[in-house]
Amino acid sequence: MPTTQSPSPRNDLDLVEWYFEQGWTDGLPVVPPTPERMSQMIAALGGEPTVVEARIPPRWGSLTREVLATNLILAGCLPAYAPIVRTAIKALTSPHFNLNGVQATTHMAAPLMIVNGPIRKDIGLNSGSNVFGSGCRANATIGRAIRLVLLNVGGAWPGDLDKSTLGHPGKYTFCIAENEEESPWSPYHVEQGYEASDSTVFCIAAEGPHSVTNHVANDPEGVLDSVVSAMSTIAHNNAVSSGSCAVIIGPEHATTIADNRWTRQDVRKYLWENTTNTYDDISFHGRYGKIYNRNLPKWYKRESGARIPIVPTPDDIHLFVAGGTAGRFSAFLPGWGHMSAPVLRCLDGHHPAVGTCVDGTCEL
Repeated sequence: MPTTQSPSPRNDLDLVEWYFEQGWTDGLPVVPPTPERMSQMIAALGGEPTVVEARIPPRWGSLTREVLATNLILAGCLPAYAPIVRTAIKALTSPHFNLNGVQATTHMAAPLMIVNGPIRKDIGLNSGSNVFGSGCRANATIGRAIRLVLLNVGGAWPGDLDKSTLGHPGKYTFCIAENEEESPWSPYHVEQGYEASDSTVFCIAAEGPHSVTNHVANDPEGVLDSVVSAMSTIAHNNAVSSGSCAVIIGPEHATTIADNRWTRQDVRKYLWENTTNTYDDISFHGRYGKIYNRNLPKWYKRESGARIPIVPTPDDIHLFVAGGTAGRFSAFLPGWGHMSAPVLRCLDGHHPAVGTCVDGTCEL
């Protein structure tokens, strides 16, 4: 990483190309961290550039404010984005999340950040149309700054310490906001015990979004049966390793569900009760011994015909409303399995009214 001890480029070099040569990019061009930009970004982080914010696995590099500021600038962030990136880093490096495992796994999981609260509007985060796609500086550069920290400080370079067989595009940037304005329910963080005036970052190790299409149903069951179909497969990690997952309900689907007076908890319960595989499915009817037994909760029945839930409880389905108001689509994002727990953290680090929290970090 560029620090006071890093090699300096010659005056006649193209800085963008020089950063490529140093191996400090994610494969895309970066913004040079000039002294003026560094001063502004460090100030946004609270000054004191030598303060260590976290240590990033698997290399366990020390993330000082100076190094964090450098990566924020390289990613194209504005100083106003710094609190979200720092909060996400604090969440990702909590023991519950197991960032070391996420960084080094052969699975394709990547840290997904979902932001709630007033800061969404303050910095222009996209929670609407094309929410997982391109076109919004805040979403793109916040997620990218996280990835650059994981690469440059954590050392998780593909083929070296990052052993992911396939990866997915979220390993460039994977940050969205909940569409609180179009949601018929309380914002996610309010449901978890925070005030609406709080700003939070939710982090989960997840695969990319799988589209759920339903332009026909005018009842909650019809809409959610399509989500159930997307979740009921033996191909993703939740099926064989349990854990947590995320579901994004599009605003049109959310309106259909809520117009029938279903709550967010009703939705989670319905998905949990109806999204199932059987033991015969996940065990391949016993063709390969008991290898697919070992990572599932002990209370799951290991017998022919037994129902195998996708996740242990309804609360392990983390439900958000996001996306545009035109189009009846939702999405399912499988998690990494029981090896990682989602984490919710407030930007100011304070504890919510409920939940299991340490230093403002809530294991979910």
